[in-house]
Amino acid sequence: MTLPFDLRGLEVFLMVAECGGFSAAGRRLHMAQSAVSQRIATLERRLGLTLLQRQERRVTLTPEGEVLCRQARELLTQARSTALAMRELHDLVRGELRLGLPSMLGSYYLPPLLMGFKARYPGIQMTVVEGGTRRLQQRIQAGELDLGVVMDDPGDPALTRRHLLREEMVVCVGRDHPFASRTAITPREFFAEPLVLFEAGYFHREFVTELARRHRCEPEVGFESNLTPLTKAIVRQGFGITTFLRRVVDDPDLAAVSFAPPAWLDLALAWKASARLSRAEQAFVDYALAHRQQL
Repeated sequence: MTLPFDLRGLEVFLMVAECGGFSAAGRRLHMAQSAVSQRIATLERRLGLTLLQRQERRVTLTPEGEVLCRQARELLTQARSTALAMRELHDLVRGELRLGLPSMLGSYYLPPLLMGFKARYPGIQMTVVEGGTRRLQQRIQAGELDLGVVMDDPGDPALTRRHLLREEMVVCVGRDHPFASRTAITPREFFAEPLVLFEAGYFHREFVTELARRHRCEPEVGFESNLTPLTKAIVRQGFGITTFLRRVVDDPDLAAVSFAPPAWLDLALAWKASARLSRAEQAFVDYALAHRQQL
């Protein structure tokens, strides 16, 4: 259905009602009196109603005009609020971002990036969710998350990926472990030890599973935990060893030793391939990629 009025016509009508005349309304609106009269006449014709009583010195509202006046004020208030919201989104004064992160990255790598983005765009509300990379991928595809950090797998067509981080995966052992004084450890030596690993679905576990497959080894899993502090405590007490991103091994009672040859993990910022990024989401992607060298 075609509306019988436009917002500008309503603005002119309200100004005439407020000023009590066409000339005064024209001065307030910086419009000629004839243009104001034409706007009102067009509005009355489209509505099929007389909205104003034209008297010699003053214009007053008819009963129908009083009803439209109340409705028009509410409508214009809502329209201005909507326009402001759209302008705020355009200028990134407001917005919302749902981001999924693996726990190790969220704790050790990305806080400066997240805080820097928040400082630049304080009006954007950020919700950060922790999870395994496979679960994060599923939630992105389901529309439950806007963006997430996952394994950099360019062969997956369901997600669009942008490389974010390459970091060394190292063997983590207690300071009293014989491996602590080594400069490098082979995968076979690693798999000969009892292991403390994250559950399936986390990039930590996927890395170990793929490493075992390549070297035809069978991991001996002594503990499973998705809690980094608990995993460190178990390794510190000598009940097993594990592998972490190098920066995560920040405990003086733990040692980080490279694999032989060194092993690297590539992680990417990803979003649903079929989705169109909002301005807030695009701003985060641009910011993250521009500052990834600082990670």
